[in-house]
Amino acid sequence: MKTKLNLSTWPRKEHFGFFSQFEEPFFGLVATIDCTKGYASAKAKNVSFFIYYLHKVLAAVNNVEEFRYRISGNEVVVYDRVDASATLTREDNTFGFSLMEFNPEIEVFSANSKAEIERVRNTTGLFTREFDNDNIIHFSAIPWVDFTSLSHARSFTFPDSCPKISVGKMTEKDGRKSMPVSVHVHHGLMDGYHVGLFFDALQREMDN
Repeated sequence: MKTKLNLSTWPRKEHFGFFSQFEEPFFGLVATIDCTKGYASAKAKNVSFFIYYLHKVLAAVNNVEEFRYRISGNEVVVYDRVDASATLTREDNTFGFSLMEFNPEIEVFSANSKAEIERVRNTTGLFTREFDNDNIIHFSAIPWVDFTSLSHARSFTFPDSCPKISVGKMTEKDGRKSMPVSVHVHHGLMDGYHVGLFFDALQREMDN
């Protein structure tokens, strides 16, 4: 479900109007997340680490209200729940877009995600299903690269306000595991402060 945000009382109304006029209203940054406890927890639960950290990313996204904002015409709507459209690779190294629906229970999320991964792997092309709403984040994993920056291919004429989150290669140093996480968001909907809230929430999720 979604509700309209009351723009008349929203403190960021002017910011929304200003940045929404930009050809490129998205901004992005990369930060490193400690995943030592998260990796151990995933192994203990017999859950793939990809599914585990995607679940934690979605938990953090749903925890920060601004990450559930989307632009609809000249309005801003707030979704009750946000899912992920993750790029999933196939044996031929192509990928397709998926829909990973968030569930707070990791076991339920894992089972549903495994089914979606298998479905995409048995399809061809990019668009393997229809997306009825924009209550999604665009998610990708780049486990081959310990990146320090990242950009996205974007059409400036296509209306889009979905956050884009990417995770890089996990590395280990002095017994601690870490990985880079890239976040790109619409500046009309949030600022660096809110991205900081997301990273704080994600670290808590990984530690718990």
